[in-house]
Amino acid sequence: MKKKLTLLFIVCLTSMLMFLQCADNGNNQEITTTDSVKTEEDGGFGSREKWGEHLVHIGGCHDCHTPKKMTDHGPDMDMDLMLSGHPVNAPEPQVNRKEMESKGLAVTGDLTSWVGPWGVSYTANLTPDSTGLLTWKEEQFIYAIRNGKYKGLPDSRP
Repeated sequence: MKKKLTLLFIVCLTSMLMFLQCADNGNNQEITTTDSVKTEEDGGFGSREKWGEHLVHIGGCHDCHTPKKMTDHGPDMDMDLMLSGHPVNAPEPQVNRKEMESKGLAVTGDLTSWVGPWGVSYTANLTPDSTGLLTWKEEQFIYAIRNGKYKGLPDSRP
């Protein structure tokens, strides 16, 4: 299970890296989708932004990183909080760990944190701004994946 979660995390991070490269392409020019020439760089989608959006959707990043809200038809993605992950200051889920460990895993109401025999896992904020991935460096991605630390920082929460 941990390997599957790690793999999903890597796929989402890779997708978001593509999205971030689109958001900050280094020359501060606006990306247009009107170009009729499609390149390998944009995966044939007309722009790097559309390519990144496609990768986020097929990678299933919303499944974990977009909080859910309860509707008449069950949980639905709260797109106002798209890819924002688990709220930083939210309290740890209150569950009976012994009972939970004997039955499998439990999730919170917004499906952005999981409690299991391994401890508590939180989904990261993947938004391409200063609250999310904008300030991350490559070393932080590697540290976050290898050590499971928030924002890839050694002294941060799991």
